[in-house]
Amino acid sequence: MRRAGSSVGITEFRIARFQNCYGPEGTWTGGREKAPAAICRKVAEAEDGGTIEVWGDGTAIRAYTYISDMIDGIYLLMHSDLEGPVNIDSSQYVTVDELVGTVIEVSGKEIHVQHIEGPVGVQARNFSNERIYSTDWRAKVSLKEGIARTYPWIEEQARRGYETWENRGIRD
Repeated sequence: MRRAGSSVGITEFRIARFQNCYGPEGTWTGGREKAPAAICRKVAEAEDGGTIEVWGDGTAIRAYTYISDMIDGIYLLMHSDLEGPVNIDSSQYVTVDELVGTVIEVSGKEIHVQHIEGPVGVQARNFSNERIYSTDWRAKVSLKEGIARTYPWIEEQARRGYETWENRGIRD
């Protein structure tokens, strides 16, 4: 990267590395959505008292970062002296079952969970945030607060049967 940049006069570069960004107005259907959006959609589409399917046994661990925190991190990174790759992600690690429980709680529904076989990726990731922390960045939005902001938007899209480019089969 540095060699390619220097050939065109770029001597400094910054790479923001994200882990599971989510929030309203993101991809929420079509198979390319992140877990928070997928779970919000499944719960929104389920009847109260119904059951949703969740891939894996629910023990995989992830951190989910709300979009406004991600934007703040990018802004601070771009205005810092840091160079090279920098991780930007929430330090609030939760299991998939904890994510599902949070979405169900926010929805106000009673939903049952059926774990099924499916792709789950690695069991856990543990990125170091030390470099972005040197800019005084910290995630401000908890998972519950972020889901409380995201779920109503996805619920509305599902209620309206909102048609996305993805579910029309149109790709950019």
